[in-house]
Amino acid sequence: MSTLQLSLAIIGGLVLALIVAYNTWTSRRNAPKRALPQDSDHAAEPALRQEPGFDASAAVPSGEFQGLDRGPDPSTHAVDADDALQLPVPPFSAERRPGLDPLIDVIASLQPEHVVSGDAALAALPPTRRAGSKPFAIEGLNEATQQWETPAPGQRYQSFQAGVQLANRMGALNEIEFSEFVVKAQAFADAINAAPDFPDMLQEVARARELDQFASDHDAQLMFMLRARQAAWSPGYVQQNAARLGFVPGAMPGRLVLPASTQGLPPLLTLGYDTQAALADDPDQSAIRDITLSLDVAQVHRTEQPFARLRDVAAALCQAMDGVLCDQNGTPLPAMAMDPIAADLELLYDQLDGRDLSAGSVLARRLFS
Repeated sequence: MSTLQLSLAIIGGLVLALIVAYNTWTSRRNAPKRALPQDSDHAAEPALRQEPGFDASAAVPSGEFQGLDRGPDPSTHAVDADDALQLPVPPFSAERRPGLDPLIDVIASLQPEHVVSGDAALAALPPTRRAGSKPFAIEGLNEATQQWETPAPGQRYQSFQAGVQLANRMGALNEIEFSEFVVKAQAFADAINAAPDFPDMLQEVARARELDQFASDHDAQLMFMLRARQAAWSPGYVQQNAARLGFVPGAMPGRLVLPASTQGLPPLLTLGYDTQAALADDPDQSAIRDITLSLDVAQVHRTEQPFARLRDVAAALCQAMDGVLCDQNGTPLPAMAMDPIAADLELLYDQLDGRDLSAGSVLARRLFS
């Protein structure tokens, strides 16, 4: 073999090696980020291992909304954010009694001729608890406690009331649903030998439309997108970083929730990603380019500071996962764009409070459902 042939062979081998190395590097660079082994969690940054709290600085130590692309100053806003954020936050007020409430329900009284046992009332209840798309309920006045409650076996009731919700996210109560409510309540009244007293249908339907209009004007469901800057994420990687901030698996694949401070209440925030990626045979090979962070404002009390938590969580995830916060359309949001939203939310909370439908209350959770 001549010197030329030998040189060409060496050069060819080097080029081939460079191509293989480049392809390997590109493949690893574009592969979804995977969750670290459990032992590696202890070596993570201390800021990423903080327990979730309700202090605004719990998730990001500096209070700066980090991890976001900064853009031009957003359009002027009618509300001064600094003034709005200085408004006093009311403490949790005493909850209204769960169950039927004239504020959001049509209520018909049912007066039986004699005291009715709880077992007889339960046997007379209709098979479904809805009138059209609206929740329907019957309550009895307990003879012993003098409290309205859902009929229970072994109790005795001296009177009853039937109710149907005036509005929910499906719309206002209409004439057909009101008629179905009357039929169900009348059948129950006949079974327990009670005389019903129904309110005027046209008046209640008009009240339902007014309540529905108010609810539509004050129903805020915020959703933001966190998009990967470079390498995609695997489901395990997303779950691991979210768990450090207090998220736990939700009821559906691809859904994580940040629990409220009180057990049994709706979650503060919801984190979602592609369901197919969550159900893949090998989740580590699933590539997730974006996740969503959402807040159902009416379902969470303002004292939980849910929007502040959302901002902190978004900043922490953007920093830890090399992501950028965007709106629902994928447009990057500058940090300053969040302040007007916070100001609007404070005004919204005040308006809900003024209507006795405070965010996170029993009535608000029923109305905005």
